[in-house]
Amino acid sequence: MLLKDKVCIITGGAAGIGKATAEKFAAEGAKVVICDVNEEAGKALADSLGNNASFWKVNVVDRQEVQAWVDQVIERYGRIDVLINNAGITRDGQFVKFKEGEVVGQMGEDAFDAVIAVNLKGVFNCTQAVVPYMIKQGGGAIVSASSVVGLYGNFGQTNYAATKFAVIGMTKTWARELGKYQIRVNAVAPGFILTEMVQKMPEKVLDGMAAGTPLKRLGTPEEVAKVYAWLASDEASYIHGAVISVDGGIVLGT
Repeated sequence: MLLKDKVCIITGGAAGIGKATAEKFAAEGAKVVICDVNEEAGKALADSLGNNASFWKVNVVDRQEVQAWVDQVIERYGRIDVLINNAGITRDGQFVKFKEGEVVGQMGEDAFDAVIAVNLKGVFNCTQAVVPYMIKQGGGAIVSASSVVGLYGNFGQTNYAATKFAVIGMTKTWARELGKYQIRVNAVAPGFILTEMVQKMPEKVLDGMAAGTPLKRLGTPEEVAKVYAWLASDEASYIHGAVISVDGGIVLGT
């Protein structure tokens, strides 16, 4: 069991890749601590995983909520071995839409700020709350969700791409700063993954996404969760400052 008795906290763990990660970690013997803003789904998941799983309702944008959550986890379990920064949102829109010589639309400030807050500040908040405890206990593992969008950009995702590029920058910076404390820091860059949200897209869109991937299919949340689990485990003990793509080779096909 890759994660036997390790205390692992997962943000955005109630659905999609986060849910698959919680299930994978529980199967690998971890004590799984899920946080999400979706209380109903989060509690249901924790209940389904048994006594070694728990749920907290936490908004990762709120530093006080995050710190209180982390402090409570430490009080309950005594340590945090793994942090999975998985929480994220999208608010897509074209940066500037121009037609017949006029601006007819643009990405709004509210959409930009919301994505920056969750996807970037949320990662900063959670990691900064956890790291002092990891230093005191002699090490740990931090894995954050980037995206292939954070490697190559994507039409209509100025805000999302900015956060996913930034997650990579923070990952590499923290790898330099925290390695001396035996805290490993890495990122995962998923491609097109068939989450519950993606499944609701029109079939024509899904077919197009799959066709643009050299493996000719979308990935599953479980395939990303397996990489999270490996990076969080001692099997990846010399992997540090890396960004691992889980994308079916989509970059090769673009």
